[in-house]
Amino acid sequence: MTSDYSSDQAIVRLDGVHKSYGDPVALNGVSLGIRAGEAVAVMGPSGCGKSTLLNMIAGLDRPTSGTVTVHGEDLGELNETGLALFRRRRIGMIFQFFNLVDDLPALDNVALAAQLTGAPTSQARKRALELLDELGVAEQRDSYPATLSGGQRQRVAVARALMNRPVLLLADEPTGALDSRSGEQVMDLLIDLNQMGQTLLMVTHDPRLARRCASRLIEFADGRVVRESTLERAA
Repeated sequence: MTSDYSSDQAIVRLDGVHKSYGDPVALNGVSLGIRAGEAVAVMGPSGCGKSTLLNMIAGLDRPTSGTVTVHGEDLGELNETGLALFRRRRIGMIFQFFNLVDDLPALDNVALAAQLTGAPTSQARKRALELLDELGVAEQRDSYPATLSGGQRQRVAVARALMNRPVLLLADEPTGALDSRSGEQVMDLLIDLNQMGQTLLMVTHDPRLARRCASRLIEFADGRVVRESTLERAA
């Protein structure tokens, strides 16, 4: 489940990124970098620009000015088709409310991510099953999302995010919709992935998630980075 990159390579770099939606300014001159193998948490009050930051890095939105570079790719130089391919091949995304396809069983939800990049169905399903097994939900492979617990759904979602061996895993409030026990399990899973080399960027309101899973904290307010600090992971 690891990605191929040198340990000192910058996976993400933002330089002077502004984003405004008319009058409100979502990002106000943000510059930051994320190195390969880091686990970074982004925190701040609602509306401070955290989700906009994730959308920029995922190529889901474009800056008003400034540059976003991910894995050596200047996202501003890509058209919409190029951005879609970039997301499918380079980025894994985990959402608060899972974003699974309701009418597909777990195995097909995971395999779909590879099939969208053109992978043969048999190959996609084989890797999907391997991931579900590694994440402890192989027995649920034929179950539909509505029949799964929140923790199981998030594990299926993590498997889907890892399907194409992303260079970067983005997590938007990954424990926000889970009970405390399931949340702890997902935190443990994120720690394991990072320890195996997966670069991880998390947006969260939960200081426990940041302390448990991240090695660096970036704090946002009013569309700006106001503080960065190194974290010692809590047990």
